[in-house]
Amino acid sequence: MKKAVFVVFVLFLLSIQFSKAQRVYSCEYKSDADVKVFVADYKSDADLVVYKCEYQSDATGNDGLWYFEKYKSDAKKKIYFVDYKSDADLVIYFAQYKSDAGWQNTSKKHMMY
Repeated sequence: MKKAVFVVFVLFLLSIQFSKAQRVYSCEYKSDADVKVFVADYKSDADLVVYKCEYQSDATGNDGLWYFEKYKSDAKKKIYFVDYKSDADLVIYFAQYKSDAGWQNTSKKHMMY
């Protein structure tokens, strides 16, 4: 009985961990997306500085560490990349280093929860 409770507890903790990950899927159509995103040329223009993680386990929290999922059903957020800044809900900049990732405009942080 104790083992079963322990297993359920561990599975619960793991589900919480993965539910906070910024697992995104890039949609082909704007109507499928939760958030419309524009990629800025300069870090200073961005609401969020994003680092593309190689592994899903690295993309935790809501701090700009994104893992791009292969399948839409595996993603927490579906995004669509727009061509114009005026069409975007969120402006991002892709960083080369993981340590650069983070919010520059925290008023838009709710979009990625």
